[in-house]
Amino acid sequence: MGSTTGTGTAPSTTELMEQVAEVGTAYFQDFAAAAARHGLNSSQAKALKAVLEPVPMRALAGRLGCDASNVTGIVDRLEALGYAHREAAAADRRVKIVTITDDGRAVLDRIRDDMTRARQAFDSLDADQRAALSRLCQQVLPLLRP
Repeated sequence: MGSTTGTGTAPSTTELMEQVAEVGTAYFQDFAAAAARHGLNSSQAKALKAVLEPVPMRALAGRLGCDASNVTGIVDRLEALGYAHREAAAADRRVKIVTITDDGRAVLDRIRDDMTRARQAFDSLDADQRAALSRLCQQVLPLLRP
């Protein structure tokens, strides 16, 4: 895991952005395939990840990058499967809070376990590479988040 490309020079910002995008796309494809094997589409599985702590419906829409009206259908499906539930907020009964259930945590764990390509890719890194990648992610992610 060097600091240069095969040509001996560091990648440009554009090249690095493209590489990170490819990694993200491959990871998401593995995640979506694993979710599908457990009866969820990628939006439903992403919603489960987003409600590990209770979240208002509107905030969930923001986390998923979709319209608030779309979140209703996603949460309806998760509730029907017993993976999440919603309840009125104590401070404002009009606000609905979504929370993952124990069954939802279990299916999310199974999805993560079933992400064989991502696991294989990250398992190929040694301890120093894993630590370096983690540090880089911790440095870059706060700058990418809104």
